[in-house]
Amino acid sequence: MKERRIYTLLGLFLLIAFIYLTYFSPSNSPPAFKLPIPWLQPKLSFIGRNSTRFVDLSTGEPVYLNGWNSYWLLSAGSHSAVSEMLKRGRGMGMGVCRTWAFSDGGPTPLQISPGRFDETMFQELDFVIYEARRQGIRLILSLVNNLNAFGGKAQYVVWAKKNGENVTNLADSFFSHPTIKLYYKNYLKTIVTRKNSYSGIRYYDEPAIFAWELMNEPRCLSNSSAPLLQAWIDEMASYIKTLDKNHLVTVGLEGFYSPNTTHRLGVNPGDWAASLCSDFILNSAVENIDFASVHAYPDSWIPQANLEEKAQYLSNWVDSHIKDSEQILKKPVLFSEVGSHSISKQNGTYERDILLKIVYDKIYESAKNRGAGSGALIWQLTVEQMQRFDDDFSLVARFNPSTYKLIKHQSCRLQLLFRNNTSKVDQWCHD
Repeated sequence: MKERRIYTLLGLFLLIAFIYLTYFSPSNSPPAFKLPIPWLQPKLSFIGRNSTRFVDLSTGEPVYLNGWNSYWLLSAGSHSAVSEMLKRGRGMGMGVCRTWAFSDGGPTPLQISPGRFDETMFQELDFVIYEARRQGIRLILSLVNNLNAFGGKAQYVVWAKKNGENVTNLADSFFSHPTIKLYYKNYLKTIVTRKNSYSGIRYYDEPAIFAWELMNEPRCLSNSSAPLLQAWIDEMASYIKTLDKNHLVTVGLEGFYSPNTTHRLGVNPGDWAASLCSDFILNSAVENIDFASVHAYPDSWIPQANLEEKAQYLSNWVDSHIKDSEQILKKPVLFSEVGSHSISKQNGTYERDILLKIVYDKIYESAKNRGAGSGALIWQLTVEQMQRFDDDFSLVARFNPSTYKLIKHQSCRLQLLFRNNTSKVDQWCHD
């Protein structure tokens, strides 16, 4: 009897050890096989909003974000690369990663055609979400591209044409054609209600998802289509909310002001920005849009400007959007893409660091005052083996010590602002 009890206890110990190593080990290796047990997932709370602030719904504490973009996680083709990127982000104190949750058509599609999906690719997205939770990272999942990369809205139009629909406007019809809107709604429903094959958790119940983003950088060919985009945002945000009451929703805007906001046109990077159909205030004011989003690319938007001019433009850009979010929208604003060229230097200092610091400092000042400036996400971070996804703004943080230090500093000071229990702050913040 005594011997049997020993074997029973030994078996129980081995089972506990297996569960810990599979689900809670700090190793970045994925589990050897999938064993969906929802209640074994690491604890993570949902994020909501209270007026102009993000809040932790478990504690009620305000949440200010430091994070990054790695758009390529779904298409990485390597679980170890996904794990490594999330691990490095966490190691710099960042808590949110923005990435694509779409791949429409093309050689490695998530959505093969309207309503048809590649289960293998869907399991890649499952892993990204599962691993993010394991690493303590929340994800902003963008749901379609305005650009043609990874299919985008143009692919939806192609599908409609192939199915015999009378699509007259190759691009802007995405926002108005009833069949195309139905394609997109079906995609939303498939994504939002998906059960993760790794965790067994429905996406709408997954706290590792910070928010849904309707589209990456929505634009139209003609500013006369602006009402179509406005109606589309209203319809799609409302539809997601019928499927998912747990998560925040944002548009994915670049932040340009339209002729409807004449007092702000001077804040735009050029006259061209007012002709792209989007409007920061009108689009973000939609009832079911929980927070505003803004991008910032002074190197691309005002390429002939010198560093001083870029810095002044960026300072005004950030100030204007924080002010409008506080006084008009009364919602948080997230600078969800902040990008600068990786090679330009000024007196030995990377221009990227100078420009990024402007955004970081303004976010920190807003956070100290419990304002609407709720965070910034650098564009974009990669790891060594994923450099095929590089662009002019990409960097491997560990190879850029000054930027790496800047990111960590921002993470630490935001973490320390509202923490009563400093033991919850990353240990290296105290070093």
